[in-house]
Amino acid sequence: MDLVALTEFLVKSIASVPDMVSVKQFDGEEDMITIQVLVDEKDMGVVIGKAGATANAIRTLVQASAYVNQLGRVRINIDSF
Repeated sequence: MDLVALTEFLVKSIASVPDMVSVKQFDGEEDMITIQVLVDEKDMGVVIGKAGATANAIRTLVQASAYVNQLGRVRINIDSF
């Protein structure tokens, strides 16, 4: 499973409006992948979680997948529409 599909699966699983989730990948610096996650404004609290715990868990899972598949470093940005 690629990183975008994994991130999209994780975020859509917890979002109340999964149709409004948009995940895109941008290749930036050398060995750095940036993943942009856009969610509905009312889902921001759920996706980020208390003190950022849910967002950190999503980042950890995606970074672990990137490490196992030797894809380099990953940065995930979460924003709302």
